[in-house]
Amino acid sequence: MNAEVSRIRIMMVDDHPLFREGVAAVLATQPDMELVAEAQDGEDAIARFRQCQPEITLMDLQMPGMSGLDALRHILHECPKARIIVLTTYQGDMQATRALRAGAAGYLVKSTLRKELLFTIRQVHKGHRHVPLEVARIMAEYSADDILSVRELQVLGHVAGGYSNKRIATHLGISVETVKTHMKSILAKVKAKDRTEAVVIAMRRGYIDA
Repeated sequence: MNAEVSRIRIMMVDDHPLFREGVAAVLATQPDMELVAEAQDGEDAIARFRQCQPEITLMDLQMPGMSGLDALRHILHECPKARIIVLTTYQGDMQATRALRAGAAGYLVKSTLRKELLFTIRQVHKGHRHVPLEVARIMAEYSADDILSVRELQVLGHVAGGYSNKRIATHLGISVETVKTHMKSILAKVKAKDRTEAVVIAMRRGYIDA
């Protein structure tokens, strides 16, 4: 009876059923953990959180519809004491920074779950925050000078969508020369040699969504 009472109640949020099943199988082997809810997108996560009130939520950041980051913010607005560990495919510094600034208590890269998942759940349940060393290292590598401005993010997002400089200028209501100036700044900040490499680096670092 005491063992049941002391179990950590966990909710898993991810849009891939096989991934959820894999995590569920791992949690089922742990006598101090219990999977009490699953959700497949951000809106579903909010509804299931309200219903089940899990102690720990494992939240994928990139899902169709409402993103994990938006769901995290919504849940923490309703329940500031919620403990949320975000899961992502990327080690991008901006992904980590946004999630942690929004209130995430932990950050895990999916490729490291086998060795990090259970430890992170227990650490976060104890009230600690946990960020893997490799993610913390990447975040520390970049100074504030490297952070793209809102306008630069808008330009880069359109570049990722295949827009030409002229089309970007028209869409944003700025001149083509201004677009070129923003692109020059973007290339310098992300240390890319051309537009394509800038988009690839920005996706990897989490500036824009893949």
